[in-house]
Amino acid sequence: MNAVTKDTKATLQPFQPRLDAVKGLERTAALGALHRVGLPDRRVEEWKYTGLRFLAETPFAAPVRAYDATWAQAELQRLGVTAGVGAALARLVFVNGYYAPDLSVLPEGVSVAFFSKTGSFGPLACPDREALTALNTALAEDGAQISVPAGVDGGHVLLVSLGQAQAGAPISFHPRHSVHVAQGGKLRLTCIQGGQGRYLHNPVLEVSVAARAELNHLTIQSESDEAASLATLYAQIDERGAYNSFVLGVGAALARHEVHARLSAAHAQVHVNGAQRLRAKQHGDISSVITHAAPDCISRQTVRNVLDGQSRGVFQGKVLVERVAQKTDGYQMNQALLLSEHAEIDAKPELEIYADDVKCSHGATVGALDDDQMFYLRSRGVPEAEARQILIHAFLEEALDLIADETAHALSAHIMATRYPLSGEEA
Repeated sequence: MNAVTKDTKATLQPFQPRLDAVKGLERTAALGALHRVGLPDRRVEEWKYTGLRFLAETPFAAPVRAYDATWAQAELQRLGVTAGVGAALARLVFVNGYYAPDLSVLPEGVSVAFFSKTGSFGPLACPDREALTALNTALAEDGAQISVPAGVDGGHVLLVSLGQAQAGAPISFHPRHSVHVAQGGKLRLTCIQGGQGRYLHNPVLEVSVAARAELNHLTIQSESDEAASLATLYAQIDERGAYNSFVLGVGAALARHEVHARLSAAHAQVHVNGAQRLRAKQHGDISSVITHAAPDCISRQTVRNVLDGQSRGVFQGKVLVERVAQKTDGYQMNQALLLSEHAEIDAKPELEIYADDVKCSHGATVGALDDDQMFYLRSRGVPEAEARQILIHAFLEEALDLIADETAHALSAHIMATRYPLSGEEA
């Protein structure tokens, strides 16, 4: 193992007692990579807009399996998991990174295993290149491993994560999830995240979509306002497969949703869409690298941000078209609505193209609420706060309409309405 510098030790200090106990070939290799580079700072190009000072200042303890059942049930109800349209769905619930069978309803028609039993890391993640993935690999304790057999429609499954600081002490947990949809299979997966107190949720999800398979994936990030949510997702899509994803970010003090998607065979499709609604001093980052590694593939990415207070939104989207990927069709668009003169959006769309027969484009827009539309609503007796919410909802609804599944759309609308009621009285 390479020598650990003093600066690297400092960045890893919050996790050091647990890292010192790491054993096993893959975990040790990940730890070596982590020690070589430490956690990323703003000098790393991919992290120039998002700092991790939150982590360096917090001594994170290891979580325990015990949890407050009354609080967990209330949180599941708040999130719409055990009430409304979510109540009828199968669900896998994790509390502080550990599977909670008493809160879960196992799905039928799909195979479910758990990382705590198999200890199996998938082939897609890159702990040697991504430091947070290396941290996850070193410290992962549990996670769901979902497999859909060939030709089977696996229905709709909820994957729920709850975080709760224990006795006021900050904790960190690092779930390791994977989803494999075999040839011709289908699955609708909705990941919902909530919590209470100060903690770090650092999940890694590996997604494999086989030939002619389809995965519709929604992530609703509604973590505690004191928490950090740093998620990394790896997706590989095979010939004529389709991976349709959407992330809705409304919670956490610090959030980053990082996607690495690879179109590995001809006629594959990927959609990496999202929306963030941030307030106060929240920081939300949606970053992606979409690699076209085969011809005749399609990628789409649309992200909308609504920023209030002193919040900061980040969008970094890179489309990489390899030489073999002729007839690529790639599109990116980032749009931001600033509600405060102190809010900030940083947008960095990027194209890196090595093929010569492609159709690729990207764009970004930034604006404020339309004064004419506000005047129209106010002149018809709509209170100012409610008028603002109506216009904001309309702006975001265009993004949420990209969620094709009605149940998933209803769950996202429920979370949004709970946090930002149309009355204008924010929760």
